[in-house]
Amino acid sequence: MSYKIAVGSLDGTNVDLKFGEVESFRIYEVNGTESTFLEFRSITGKESPAGASSAECGLAAGCDSGSCSGNGGGCGGPSEVVDRVSKISDCRCLVCKKVGFQAQKQLERKAIAVFDVDCEVAEALSKITVYYDKLDHNQSLRSRKN
Repeated sequence: MSYKIAVGSLDGTNVDLKFGEVESFRIYEVNGTESTFLEFRSITGKESPAGASSAECGLAAGCDSGSCSGNGGGCGGPSEVVDRVSKISDCRCLVCKKVGFQAQKQLERKAIAVFDVDCEVAEALSKITVYYDKLDHNQSLRSRKN
């Protein structure tokens, strides 16, 4: 059984991007416990107000668009969250440094699991693939001590 995992990573080594900061998702295909890089999925039409970059939005003094209300919409608002989720709708899960409440709800509606982690991509993929392999084969998730 193969499936896809979307990862928010700037350099491909570390899971270092929040969901709203991702400009392109790294998509990995998993077979059993083996994962391979498949493609980049770019977020098109991403515009930040007042010339702020996506990482600066809400943090810089220049972000005065009024849509950075702190309600989970971010500068792009709820429609941007829906657009981002639609880009990865064929993935089984999403791995990012942080995923906000609104995004988690949208991902939940599409049955996409969310993993908020701060580690290397290889470590996250390894742990997640082992987890799903056990889950798919009805094995206990508890480790057995001898």
